[in-house]
Amino acid sequence: MKSILIVEDDITYGMMLKTWLSKKGFQVASVSSIARAQKHLETEGADLILSDLRLPDKDGIDLLKWLVTQGMSIPLIMMTSYADIQSAVQAMKLGASDYVAKPVNPDELLKKIGEAMKQPSVSPKQAVCSEKGNNTRPQASGGTSSPSSSDYLEGESDAAKQLYNYVKLVAPTTMSVLINGASGTGKEYVAHRIHQLSKRAGQAFVAIDCGSIPKELAASEFFGHVKGSFTGALTDKTGAFVAANGGTIFLDEIGNLSYEVQIQLLRALQERKIRPVGSNKEITVDIRLVSATNEDLEQAIEKGTFRQDLFHRINEFTLRMPELKDRREDILLFANFFLDQANRELDKQLIGFDDAASKALLEYHWPGNLRQMKNIVRRATLLAQGKLITPNELSELHEPIHTHIGLPLRNEETEKQQIIEALRQTGNNKSRAAQLLGIDRKTLYNKLKLYNIEN
Repeated sequence: MKSILIVEDDITYGMMLKTWLSKKGFQVASVSSIARAQKHLETEGADLILSDLRLPDKDGIDLLKWLVTQGMSIPLIMMTSYADIQSAVQAMKLGASDYVAKPVNPDELLKKIGEAMKQPSVSPKQAVCSEKGNNTRPQASGGTSSPSSSDYLEGESDAAKQLYNYVKLVAPTTMSVLINGASGTGKEYVAHRIHQLSKRAGQAFVAIDCGSIPKELAASEFFGHVKGSFTGALTDKTGAFVAANGGTIFLDEIGNLSYEVQIQLLRALQERKIRPVGSNKEITVDIRLVSATNEDLEQAIEKGTFRQDLFHRINEFTLRMPELKDRREDILLFANFFLDQANRELDKQLIGFDDAASKALLEYHWPGNLRQMKNIVRRATLLAQGKLITPNELSELHEPIHTHIGLPLRNEETEKQQIIEALRQTGNNKSRAAQLLGIDRKTLYNKLKLYNIEN
C-alpha cells in the first residue's frame, strides 16, 4: 500500500483529505507543520508528500530544500491558492512534481498523485542541478493539459474549465463544431484536442488555413487535382478531404473562403463525396469537420458574403474561446509556461518573473491574447540578464499600440491606406506586410477581404 504524507495546517481540511485518500486505498498520515513533517519523514518515510505552500513555521519550498539536504527523492505535490501560483511554479523548478490549486479538485488530485508516483524518482537536488545544464526541467501543469505538455496549457480559470468541459462533451460525438474567438486565443489547439478525444483519434488530423489559400487554388487544396488539369498541375495532388478520410479536418478562418468555394464545400459535406479538379471520378469521404473563425459569420450572412446553409452545416455546436484578459487566473500560468518553452529554445535558465513583472503581466489587457504573450515572454527571456524577468524586459507592455509603419489605426479609410502602403513597400508579400503592420497574417487576410483590396 502506497503511503502519503499530508502537510496542512488547516486541521479540518487535512483530515478531509486524509479520509478521502484513505478510501482510495492509500496509507495516509497528516501533520500540520514542516517540523512535524521532517520528523515523520525521518522515522516513517512516505511514497509521496502532499504539502500546502504556506505553513505556520516555514513553507513548502523550505521542505523541498530540506529534502535536498537529506538526499530524499520523494515526489511532492504542492497545494496553493491562485495568489501563490508564481511561488508554486518556482517550487516545481526546485523539484516539486506538480501543484494543484485550492480548493482541490478530487479527481484532478488523484490523477496527479498517480502520475507523480509513476514518474522515475528524481531528487530535488537533481532537479536544481538540471537548471544549470541542458536537461529538461519539470513543467508547470495547471489544469488538464494536452498529452504533450510542452505544446499547450489549458489553464485553471473558470472560463478555461467551462471551455474544456464542453470540449470533452462534444468530442466523442459526430457533431460539426465551430470554434469562435479572437486571434491568438488557441483555436487550433482546441480543434486538435477535440480530435484527440474523439473516436477518430487514431486517424489523421488535417488543418487548413483558409485565409492563406488563393481562391483559384482552394478547390485543389480541399479536393485535390489530377495532373494537367490546370497550368502548374504537374502531378496528381491528394486534397485535404482525402488526406483526412476517417479522421478530422480543421478549417481555420473559414469565413475567408470565397462564395464559390463555399458552394463546393457545402456539396462535399452534404454528399460526403468529392471530385478532384480535372477528374470525372467521385471519391467517398468520411470526415469530422471542425471550423474556426474570428469573424461574426451571422453578420457575414446578412452582408451576403457567407452562405447561411453552410453556416448551419458547420455550426452544430459552437465553442467560444475566452480572451486572455478574461482569464486572469491563467495569466501567470501561461507566462511561466511560455518561459519554460523559451528557456529550452534559447538555451537559457531563467526561473520566473519578479513581483513587479508579475504585476505588469496581470494588469496588461493582452489584445493579442496567447500569441502575443508567447512572443513577449520569448523576447524578455532573450533580453534578461539575471535569473528573473523584470519590467525592463517587458517594455512592450507599456508602449502604445501602433503599426510598425508609424501610424495609429484611426478609422477604416486610414487602415485601408496603411495596408495598401505596406503591400507596396513589401512588393505584395503578405507575410512581410503583416509584420510591417504589426498584425498576424490571418488578420491581414481578413482586412484584405473587408476592404476589397486585390490580393
